[in-house]
Amino acid sequence: MSSKQALVKVGISVGDFNGIGPEIILKALSDKSIAEFYTPIVFGSGKLFTFQKNIFKLQTNFHYINSAAEAVEGKINLVNISKESSNVTFGAPTSESTKFAIDSLEAATSALEAKDIDVLVTAPINKDEMIKEGFSHPGHTGYLEERFKKKGLMFLVSEDLKVAVLTHHIPLRQVPEQITKEQLKTTIKQLNQTLIEDFQIPRPKIAVLGLNPHSGDGGTIGTEELEVIQPAIKEVADNGILAFGPFPADSFFQPSNHSKYDAVLAMYHDQGLTPFKTLAYEKGVNYSAGLPIVRTSPDHGVAYDIAGKDLADATSMNEAIFTAIKIYNNRKEYNNLREHRLVPRKTNGREGMDEDLPRN
Repeated sequence: MSSKQALVKVGISVGDFNGIGPEIILKALSDKSIAEFYTPIVFGSGKLFTFQKNIFKLQTNFHYINSAAEAVEGKINLVNISKESSNVTFGAPTSESTKFAIDSLEAATSALEAKDIDVLVTAPINKDEMIKEGFSHPGHTGYLEERFKKKGLMFLVSEDLKVAVLTHHIPLRQVPEQITKEQLKTTIKQLNQTLIEDFQIPRPKIAVLGLNPHSGDGGTIGTEELEVIQPAIKEVADNGILAFGPFPADSFFQPSNHSKYDAVLAMYHDQGLTPFKTLAYEKGVNYSAGLPIVRTSPDHGVAYDIAGKDLADATSMNEAIFTAIKIYNNRKEYNNLREHRLVPRKTNGREGMDEDLPRN
């Protein structure tokens, strides 16, 4: 058997092809040497990508396969999920482009379940249009939670800033009722474990934001901080997790503040994502944390306004790919260390302990 380590197999779903999904995929894979670092497996259509290659004058060469199990190292693989021509209408979703996005995601997820790919990177989708076509989830994370039977955590990450959100895609008026002490404790614990396993931070420091302006101003602008958030932070802190707060969200994201912490937990979507996307910009990655699989995506949307104009930047797609690979390798190393961690040898009643031995 060869001692060469297998490359990580990166599955990529194409998103809405009337947006910038195929363009940023092509640009991310345009360097011929990319297949020396990982094995790309795109779930799309040869005819669709040939059309888009001609539009953007890119020379990405695909190795066409019928399933991810046939992927070849050193090649840019494309699982041909459709042999029909696609009617591309840049700048506007159609029933065809939406159904194709669903088919691509489902095919890639099935390959992930079968372990034919190691990680999943998803190009942007139009959530509203997908729901109209029968997709019953407001985003990728909810869909993957159902497929893999575990609650996930929306986590936006970059090299310098990591922000998780307690509540995901729900109306703002529903946020306060979703913030419970138990939910907060569970999420902080999940975030703490994610930072340890997936980002190799042994003792993470987590900042928790308040819900109300000025974190409630001592109860004068809401009582959630005093009654729910602060008690939850104290309970997890008493159990050894380095959680701090609640901090006022309006002033927290100054670099001198957030740089003191390894991650931030925001109470709702825009409270966390607005500053993250402003500060991280093209380097940001959306990560579905807490699941038994690794899924990332660029932190931007379908960008219909620039679709087909050769203006899309693939930086965030590249960041999503390499972040997924890094997380996969970190998690693999963590699990390997746990499996072979040292345990005390039985002493048969003798005083003292023998030297630690690896567990069988």
